[in-house]
Amino acid sequence: MTLKPDSYNDPFKAFIIWADGNRSAIPEDFKTEDIALFEEIIDEITEPKLRARIADLLWLLKKPKNKEFALKSIDAYRQTPLTTENWVRDEKCWERAIQLCMMLKAGSGTRLQEIEVELILSIKNATKEDKFFALKLSDLLAKYSNHQLEIAEKLEKLAHEFEELSDFYVSREYFSAASDSYKRIKMLEKSIEMTIKVAEGWVKEAIVRQSCSSSPSNIAAASFYENAIQTYRKIPNTYKTAKNLDNRITELRTELNLANEKSITEMGVISTEIDIRDLIENAKNAVEGKKTFDALLALANIYRAKAQRVKESSERSIRKYPLSNLFSGVCLGKGGRVIAKSPATNFGDELDETAVRKKMIDEYSMEINLVVQSQIWTALEVIRLEHRITEMDFYSIVRNSPVVPEGRERLIAKALFAGYDNDFVTALHILVPQIEHLVRVHLKKAGVKTSTLDKNGIETENGLTTLMENPEVNTIFGEDLAFEFKALLCDSFGANLRNELAHGLIEYEECYSISSIYAWWLMLRIVFNTFWNAKMASQHSEKQE
Repeated sequence: MTLKPDSYNDPFKAFIIWADGNRSAIPEDFKTEDIALFEEIIDEITEPKLRARIADLLWLLKKPKNKEFALKSIDAYRQTPLTTENWVRDEKCWERAIQLCMMLKAGSGTRLQEIEVELILSIKNATKEDKFFALKLSDLLAKYSNHQLEIAEKLEKLAHEFEELSDFYVSREYFSAASDSYKRIKMLEKSIEMTIKVAEGWVKEAIVRQSCSSSPSNIAAASFYENAIQTYRKIPNTYKTAKNLDNRITELRTELNLANEKSITEMGVISTEIDIRDLIENAKNAVEGKKTFDALLALANIYRAKAQRVKESSERSIRKYPLSNLFSGVCLGKGGRVIAKSPATNFGDELDETAVRKKMIDEYSMEINLVVQSQIWTALEVIRLEHRITEMDFYSIVRNSPVVPEGRERLIAKALFAGYDNDFVTALHILVPQIEHLVRVHLKKAGVKTSTLDKNGIETENGLTTLMENPEVNTIFGEDLAFEFKALLCDSFGANLRNELAHGLIEYEECYSISSIYAWWLMLRIVFNTFWNAKMASQHSEKQE
């Protein structure tokens, strides 16, 4: 088997799959007697990699789960030497050890902290002769280390050393990683400084490629100038103005145009503090020790938004605190774009609809922030720890859910499993367009026109924002769910996930935001509850017969 440590619940894949469908082993191939043998011999195994794998399999396959096998696996994975030579081949061992520690949390004891100390020490001792070694180690530490400043400073030091050697590719990678590290600890000035170094690294490489005596390449240089410009564009406008970077971008545009002209001859054909301990404990108790379906049912119903309650609360808030709504306001997106405006409130008998809508989405956003962090995430972690649910299990649920449109079962099952497996990048990119399709299908079934015919006779399907403006939406999906779809997916005052995703504005980290995780859970709730209701109705019908 091959190790895929980024998967919480399915870390072992077939090493090879042949054209005829045959494959090498996967965990499901091992029978009860195999597991019993593994348990019998685990303490006799001295070879670290074999011991780690056998212990990991016991953790995955033995029921009920026994965390001692996870601990044995972690300890064995950690015996992999932290050297440049071993890292290319065995880096996944350390990553899997970290994943297991994060799953067990306090149950792993001090192991995660010990791993952090070992990795930090290896980064500190790394030299330019180790090439990307420190960079790879820093990637592992990015999510949980408390030593980001030390890491950032070391990455910056190595970046300068590679720059002095004119190894621009490696230096850019280190400057970029240093920028990310400084950004994580809110040292934004240093982060911008590192980003500028990345951009200028592209410029230096472009100049080298243009002046190379043996094989000058303006085609390559043009590409590098463009990369430099795109890197500068990532810097927020406030910093660009302060550092006069717009002039630098103009200069680079000129160099880009010149390189493009010359390349023609080279071408061939081409925070508020809230005590949430009780909420966490309640969420944990709701799913702990239950069978898989019962645990999922509890997770799916751990929270339910009420549009009318949010509306009434928002109106009370506007009237009670008039100064906060006395003036008009704007919402700014990335780079300072104005993406929405709210008017001043007149405080008459009828409050402004837009002001109320903005306040509703503000309150809803704060509420789901609390719900995700205290309840949904807590319950999900308990389920991950106690149950192993595969993609095929989700497919079995999805295909028996009457709300899922025909032909979309595998996509939605894959997305639900991805979120369960902590891959919200995949989950979000699949689910958001599938939610739009789900809305469109059910509107069509209700006789609602979901497309627009232009003057040339071209018929175009309406987007989710337009679809949600149909009054029939509340009747079909209910007032509460209709409100959530609007607030979460297609309102510029909210997360606006549908439009942000459609326009490519969502970055990697944003796929793990509160809104993204909640969107995954909301789809789980819709699919699982309709599946469960259909299952209960079928069982009731069979009893009557």
